[in-house]
Amino acid sequence: MAAAVRPVAIKIDENTKARIRRLADACQRTPHWLMREAITQYADREEKREAFRQDALQAWEAFRANGQHVTADQADAWLAQLEQGNDVDPPACRS
Repeated sequence: MAAAVRPVAIKIDENTKARIRRLADACQRTPHWLMREAITQYADREEKREAFRQDALQAWEAFRANGQHVTADQADAWLAQLEQGNDVDPPACRS
């Protein structure tokens, strides 16, 4: 079942409104479509950013609790191998 779609009003200045209209015309879309797309992309990006932030906070708390880590050189070497297409295990953590 699809989610209910309800109208929402936003206030934008005339300059921004004109910019949106020009962009919508250029890509042969409506200003409404362009604004919905922009809001959707923003929400997606910010959700990913917040998930990344939460992961970082959890990793920091885990480090504070157990002290397990790898050095920057170890991490760089491992990532370089992955970048080259080599399926290698991550380096062992140390205290």
